[in-house]
Amino acid sequence: MAQKVLVTGGGGYIGSHCVVELIQAGYTPVVIDNFSNAIRGEGGSPESLCRVERLLHTRIEFRELDLLDRAGLDAIFKEHQFSAVMHFAGLKAVGESVQKPLKYYRVNLTGTINLLEAMQAHGVLNIVFSSSATVYGDPQRLPIDEDHPAGGCTNPYGKTKYFIEEMIQDQCRAEKGWNAVLLRYFNPIGAHQSGQIGEDPQGIPNNLLPYVAQVAIGRREHLNVFGNDYDTPDGTGVRDYIHVVDLAKGHIAALKKLQEKCGSKVVYNLGTGTGYSVLEMVKAMEKASGKEIQYQIAPRREGDIASCYADPSLAEKELGWRASFGLDKMCECGG
Repeated sequence: MAQKVLVTGGGGYIGSHCVVELIQAGYTPVVIDNFSNAIRGEGGSPESLCRVERLLHTRIEFRELDLLDRAGLDAIFKEHQFSAVMHFAGLKAVGESVQKPLKYYRVNLTGTINLLEAMQAHGVLNIVFSSSATVYGDPQRLPIDEDHPAGGCTNPYGKTKYFIEEMIQDQCRAEKGWNAVLLRYFNPIGAHQSGQIGEDPQGIPNNLLPYVAQVAIGRREHLNVFGNDYDTPDGTGVRDYIHVVDLAKGHIAALKKLQEKCGSKVVYNLGTGTGYSVLEMVKAMEKASGKEIQYQIAPRREGDIASCYADPSLAEKELGWRASFGLDKMCECGG
């Protein structure tokens, strides 16, 4: 019997790519999503999962469910015997979190508490959590390793990720048998090489690559570059961009780590270890698309920082994982 893994937010960008890797690794994903950032497809499932089904010639069990619905969570845990949970569900826009902090705290924190309580009630004690490099705040040193202080977050979104990490670790310490792997993502970009799934955000994209891609195909007139006066080589923000398929493979490695009964102290950066500026990304996308990408300089966004890139060596050492996509390949497989 293939191990069943509950995937929260599995209709979204990162979640759907992880569903592909789960199936290919021999797991059976059961997906829940509330469509806050997924497009509805045939039969009521997210369009991303419909495409994965066609791509892999399989069926994916899906349930429309919000993590704020505790009774609904209990029902799905009663129905299935899960070996682990992959937790992606949550609101994720830095700018919106600054404007609507209570919304972010309610959805991300209360939703996770409901999930952990349901796991506790039904004896499912293994979790891989989708965290973020935003927990490091404004970096004190670069590259950032896992020993870098966390918690000095510059926006409510980052704070929710940090608080959830703390909740999970506290629960692991409080009750024997719990195991958690916390994956701190840097900046996911790109799409599955089949072209069937990728990042297709609702409304205005919050992430750089899909916005640039929409400018390249003429859907948007220009890219806004938020700030060109940072202390970086060209004045624009520098980030560690990691291809989403590399990221998804990191989650499979994390599941295997859970089987070692790793407890609560397992935190890994998932990044490439290389930082690229916004303008470097624009040039790479111009090369990949063969089109000039218009951009305008706009004021800095509140909550943004100048530079952030990973030291991913611990994940390579302990998970046997490393990113394989370089910048040009990431842009060719654009979101």
